Amino acid sequence: MRNSPNRLLATIFGAVYLLVGLLGFAVTGGVGFVATKGGLLLGIFEVNPLHNIAHLLIGAALLIAGLTRVAAAKAVNTTIGAVYLLLGIVGFFLVGTGANILALNTPDHFLHLVSAIVLLGTGLGADRGTRATTAATAR
Repeated sequence: MRNSPNRLLATIFGAVYLLVGLLGFAVTGGVGFVATKGGLLLGIFEVNPLHNIAHLLIGAALLIAGLTRVAAAKAVNTTIGAVYLLLGIVGFFLVGTGANILALNTPDHFLHLVSAIVLLGTGLGADRGTRATTAATAR
């Protein structure tokens, strides 16, 4: 199913998150790996090296899933969407604390929430005839 909304979204989001992860390193020179304050990506999103690596890993997972099977894309979209929903909510409480190891700021929270809505909405709502891949069904 090449025209799957889940595969298309995973591929696009994967490429974007990989690019964001790479670009993040251009603004985090001299920033500590888990610094609570980071460099500004696009002038608004705060990132540190750990945050950049997280973007690279998320981008790779999305891109690989999007380029493989609908079930894989659906599962990864749903999983990453759920993680972003949690991070988007919890992130508001981390700012200004030592627990903010990703150097999150308010624009990050809103971007994570928007990403969560899009990924979860597509993962749960599109390609209804396809079941998400699980360890049990992969055997």
